[in-house]
Amino acid sequence: MNLQRCGMNESARLAANRQIQAFTRMEIALLLLVLTILVATVCPKIFNRSPTDDHSSARSALSSIKTALDAFQVDTGHYPAGTNWMLDLIQKPTGITNWHGPYLDHIPPDPWNRAYQYACPGKHNTDGYDLWSLGAPERAPGPHEVIGNWSR
Repeated sequence: MNLQRCGMNESARLAANRQIQAFTRMEIALLLLVLTILVATVCPKIFNRSPTDDHSSARSALSSIKTALDAFQVDTGHYPAGTNWMLDLIQKPTGITNWHGPYLDHIPPDPWNRAYQYACPGKHNTDGYDLWSLGAPERAPGPHEVIGNWSR
């Protein structure tokens, strides 16, 4: 037979095939282990945002809007008034001089998909303005407090 010419007998060939199959199974097992670890660490971060993350996002957005409102005040001498305050940060209002905006590209909704609230003069900041998110709806998990520029 040809096996004897190559110096390999039947039992040696079978043993070599078993080693190759075991190595391939080992590679598959390691690959599955790595994928399992990856899925176990990444999926919770993507799909299970905590209520604390939403509150942090709201505070961050409030900070950005506050910066825009303060820039508007420095340029024009006053804060936006009325219900068009968001639009005043994005487009030049009629009758306003020294407007150097836009101060924001857009004002996104809060993490619960509701509009941020604004009052000037404010109830909490009587010499300035109040800016707040109504927070999580009652049916949402987590705390349900108002998140405003007067609270920490």
